[in-house]
Amino acid sequence: MKIILLIAYLPLVFAETPCVSVTGSQIVGADLARALPAFSGIQTDSPLAPAPLPGSTRVFYVSELQAIASRFSLVVSVPGEVCFRFATEALNRERALDEMRKALNIPDSKIELLETSPALVPVGKMEFTREGLSAPASPDQQTPVFWRGNVVYAGDRRYPIQAKVRVAAPLRRVVAIESLRSGVAVKVEQLREEAFEGFPRVKSSSPALDEVAGMIPVHPVAMGGEVRLDNLVRPNDVNRGDLVHVEVRFGGAHLALMGRAEAAGHVGDVVAIRNPESSKIFQARVEAKDKVIVLPNEGENN
Repeated sequence: MKIILLIAYLPLVFAETPCVSVTGSQIVGADLARALPAFSGIQTDSPLAPAPLPGSTRVFYVSELQAIASRFSLVVSVPGEVCFRFATEALNRERALDEMRKALNIPDSKIELLETSPALVPVGKMEFTREGLSAPASPDQQTPVFWRGNVVYAGDRRYPIQAKVRVAAPLRRVVAIESLRSGVAVKVEQLREEAFEGFPRVKSSSPALDEVAGMIPVHPVAMGGEVRLDNLVRPNDVNRGDLVHVEVRFGGAHLALMGRAEAAGHVGDVVAIRNPESSKIFQARVEAKDKVIVLPNEGENN
């Protein structure tokens, strides 16, 4: 019977002393005074030691406590060691959702919070950004994605957190009402806009109607397919073989002639132009549709 009672008593003998919770980057006088009122003579904001990281503890042993008492000229009796831990709390799902909605900043969007981790986090402010939100392969997919964030605590320390979410928002896209051929400029009458609910990308790849008209698809788009910016290129202002208006400026002198483009380019590009009469080639900057300009030091003859 005595052995059974002794075994039952052992957990109480070796039970861990409860730790005092702290929330700052340092354990200060006020924290120690909460654990041992005899140390209340220390100034409340006097730093004593760095605070432990979340999930770990910091123990002041008797010898260390005696040294602290001596440093602050206190005559106290030290009963035993003192344990400190950083204050933690359960990861609050509602607070997480509020921060996600602020980060997304899209009216009428829907965020379904499926999972969060870890279960306990340091006491602090939750932080989510759009950059921390991963994306599905296609905005049409309603698959869960991960949203990584932080708890900002003890000043500027960050504790990583993660949530599995399903996100949808009201979006618009441009679709082709007939097949679009690659290399052929798109006409506005070949397109329509439609509303749908999908994943909001940080940078939309679906343009507006007026952005698409006149653009050239790199790859064909089937009837009913989405017209995306990453499949469109701006048409050249000058194409190889085109006859272009050439304006030569040198000081106050202006000279106009016709030339033939030896390369394609957009406004601002420098392209090679051939003089049809002399067959000489010179460089000129594209100024507008089928128009180039030669400035000093830009019209070197070959």
